[in-house]
Amino acid sequence: MIIHGFTKTTLLDYPGHVASTVFTGGCNFRCPFCHNGNLVLHPNDYPTIAEDEILAFLKKRKGIVSGVCISGGEPTLQQDLPSFISKIKSLDILVKLDTNGYRPDVLKSLVSEDLIDYVAMDIKAGRNNYGKACGLDNVDMSKIEESASFLLKGNLPYEFRTTVVNGIHTDEDFKDIAIWIGGAKKYFLQSYTEKDSVIDKTCKSFSDRYLDHFLNIVIKTIPSAELRGID
Repeated sequence: MIIHGFTKTTLLDYPGHVASTVFTGGCNFRCPFCHNGNLVLHPNDYPTIAEDEILAFLKKRKGIVSGVCISGGEPTLQQDLPSFISKIKSLDILVKLDTNGYRPDVLKSLVSEDLIDYVAMDIKAGRNNYGKACGLDNVDMSKIEESASFLLKGNLPYEFRTTVVNGIHTDEDFKDIAIWIGGAKKYFLQSYTEKDSVIDKTCKSFSDRYLDHFLNIVIKTIPSAELRGID
């Protein structure tokens, strides 16, 4: 698998676990607020990290590192993803997948093969606003909806999350999300943070007051909803 980044230890990326995070390059979306913009647009500018190097580290830290988060970019684009995960799982280490949900076939296959233990799926926006949020003119929403429905109806631990961006999101987005994933076990509204690494540097954050307002919209049908990344 082509790996372009590796965080050896994190307490943030895999809830409840000391974890390592692997970053793949490339993505099928072009979200203007993506913090890993260079990794999405220019993955070949980054050196690659050998699987063996990562696996050797995990073996050495076994008992301390209990999980691996596979992020990106979009990991489901990687042809060798199942094979790489299998090698991690052979070490009795849990695997969390970060995904945009645009490849439901891959998601379902990984779950059916018992290769992933937790999924974090982005809900970019309300369904009528998805193209603007993910930077594409044409979005096949049936793929996103298929992945979301699969997680909602299944038994695998998951979370949905939306990075809230001023200039992209409005009340209508959260009214639709509240209907769409109502009853979700975990849903987080994440505060957008302005960084130089984003694809579109004109993106802006909302005030805490507005974030609370959006939370109040969704919490009626998604009681689990929380704000994340708020000081």
